[in-house]
Amino acid sequence: MGENDKSLELLVPAGDLDKLKTAVRFGADAVYLAGENFGLRARAGNFNIDQLREARRLTAEAGVKVYLTLNASLRAGEFNALESLLEELKPLNLDAYIVADAGVFATVRQVDPQRVLHMSTQANTCNPAAGGFWLQAGASRINLARELTLENISGFQLVPDLELEAFVHGAMCVAHSGRCLISTALVGRSANRGDCAQPCRWNYSLVEEKRPGQPMAVEEDERGTYLFNSRDLCLIDHLGALADAGVSSFKIEGRMKGIYYVAVATDVYRHALDRLIAGDRLIDPRWQQELDSVSHRPYDTGFLFGNDDAKIQADDTNYLRSHDFVGLVCHDENGLYIEGRNRFFCGEELELIGPQMKRAMISIAGLRDLEGLELNAAHPNYKVRIDDLPEWVDVGDMLRRKMT
Repeated sequence: MGENDKSLELLVPAGDLDKLKTAVRFGADAVYLAGENFGLRARAGNFNIDQLREARRLTAEAGVKVYLTLNASLRAGEFNALESLLEELKPLNLDAYIVADAGVFATVRQVDPQRVLHMSTQANTCNPAAGGFWLQAGASRINLARELTLENISGFQLVPDLELEAFVHGAMCVAHSGRCLISTALVGRSANRGDCAQPCRWNYSLVEEKRPGQPMAVEEDERGTYLFNSRDLCLIDHLGALADAGVSSFKIEGRMKGIYYVAVATDVYRHALDRLIAGDRLIDPRWQQELDSVSHRPYDTGFLFGNDDAKIQADDTNYLRSHDFVGLVCHDENGLYIEGRNRFFCGEELELIGPQMKRAMISIAGLRDLEGLELNAAHPNYKVRIDDLPEWVDVGDMLRRKMT
């Protein structure tokens, strides 16, 4: 990768319009989102056709690309609805569709042959031969299977015209390339059709057949328990190695996560990629500190460096975080105000965060509601004004509290 290479893309989840706006504000080059059908996050906010039009307008104004996920596994009776949706989507001129099912792929090629197609991680593209197949079929990009090592990824440079996209941050699925049947088996909700209940995150115990009603705890040895609950992926320190291996799109997982997660993850990876593009490969310790501030499971590098063991945290399904998100900066005709997301108080020391790693500690000397009435505390959904905000603060910035 040349030092002046500008082709590296930061791809950010947009589960709804608020998350899309946050992703754009904090530096996404592209966002991925779903309509009301045929995506793999049926319980995210998702977008109806009018919201997709608004998403297209917002991203076009910002120079940000938008990719629509159509990566569910379809049944034969659903293709008429898919064809109708594709006709309705044509005028939006979205930048690409993300697909996994070969039938969906073929239908898009038939109905909207000029549309750019990206292969989802669900397609399980593990080798250059498969990548070459999809390129020849008409795809321009693949999302690499998450089970690949850095050496495996480098091998895809044998297919030089194929764009490589890789997940660099977020939750990892226990199943190979996310193609899991546990949710279907236990609760009848199919992960492969966008409705995963995430039973891999539940607590489990063992029951011996002849001892019903006597659950036993699963004991952990020095190598772990290797059951269901995967750690989270975090490759913030390895973006340069991925770029050298041929990856050009760096994807953050998390359409079900909140706007604070989207803001921080986007901000950190934007800062790191900008440094990399400028030729600076030094690791900034603030990156990990910021990523620790959002709700996450213990971080790991997954399979990138050749360890074939699944990274599991079976004895503790709790999330970790160092900060609470307490408020969002909004605007009305009288200026900026804070919309409360968690309770905060007069006299507290809180931190404002904005794009480009802007951070500022502030003391809450006073709180007033929008009519000017003084308050001792702000609660969720309260709209309050505070004095002496830094000059750089703008709509979409956030207020947080360090947990003790």
